[in-house]
Amino acid sequence: MTDDVRGTCEPRFAAVRAAFTASLARHDVGASVAVRLDGEPVVDLWGGHADADRSVRWERDTLTAVNSTTKNMTALCALVLADRGLLDLAAPVAAYWPEFAAAGKEGVLVRHVLSHSAGLPSLPGTASAEDLYDWDRVTARLAALAPAWEPGTAAGYHALTFGYLIGEIVRRVTGRTLGAFFAEEVAGPLGADFHIGLPARHDHRVAPLLPPPALTDEYAATAPPGADGVPRAAAGPVVRVKDVNSVPWRRAQIPAVNGFGNARSVALLHSVLANGGTAGGVRLLSAPGCEPAWQELFRGEDRVLGTPMCWTAGFGRFGDTFGWGGWGGSLVVSDPGSRLTVAYVMNRMIDRDRQEDDRGMELVTAAFGALY
Repeated sequence: MTDDVRGTCEPRFAAVRAAFTASLARHDVGASVAVRLDGEPVVDLWGGHADADRSVRWERDTLTAVNSTTKNMTALCALVLADRGLLDLAAPVAAYWPEFAAAGKEGVLVRHVLSHSAGLPSLPGTASAEDLYDWDRVTARLAALAPAWEPGTAAGYHALTFGYLIGEIVRRVTGRTLGAFFAEEVAGPLGADFHIGLPARHDHRVAPLLPPPALTDEYAATAPPGADGVPRAAAGPVVRVKDVNSVPWRRAQIPAVNGFGNARSVALLHSVLANGGTAGGVRLLSAPGCEPAWQELFRGEDRVLGTPMCWTAGFGRFGDTFGWGGWGGSLVVSDPGSRLTVAYVMNRMIDRDRQEDDRGMELVTAAFGALY
């Protein structure tokens, strides 16, 4: 398996390669890891296989679903618009989306949506993944919905609604879907191979997600219990591995969860925020425009996750770092102090209820260890 690791790794980051090699040998079927420092690539590795039968190699340009790691990219779109003066994070959502003012939501601010504190964590009336594909229907329901708590006073992970809320704000401001805006104004300028709403021409490069060991593709994402131990329905409809691997899912706009990419693209995009607004010589934001990514907006118990959280404008903050991960194991973490970004993307999922998943964090630890 060691010989299967391909790509480049600067010598000082040899520990990342070692951790990645070990993960491929122990847990992963196929995966990629990337590290960027000062906006430039220092690690770009991939290996393993794209299929459960291990008959198709994971290639340099293999893509896979990253699930909620997509939220980082959706938040980045909002920060780009804010930096351009087209979106005020302190303004009411209804200033851009007038219908949203219904049911007592006049005081919901854009920053409340970004920090999971808008009080809209659930999608009533949606029972299956198919219900998520009708953008206008879902956003109309959200516009009519009353908040579950006074916006800004509490937080509860907006697992699916995050993408529709930010996406509709982006659509009202730009006239484009979030996927189109992201492709044209974010991924395009950077040359990032990441997609929200995957065009058919990329299907041949997709490695399907593989359910955790001993489970089938009926394995579903569920909201964790709250602090009182009561299961939450806040995530909305049941989403199964088989749904995420379907063609309709790839084509849809579900900007909280249906991004497709690899570690190289995830790290490239996220490193913009850790490097003063630039990566690879391309400026996407001003330096001040990056700061909302790590500035605390809410700290306290998350009502959906049932754990203490610090939320910024679209990201989880953990000490001096910020980022987020996805169902099954993908993640991205950035540190603006050291200008370091680490991303990990894989196809073999791990069920955290059955098995500890430390794959991504071992890579993050190895990368940060190389700096000291």
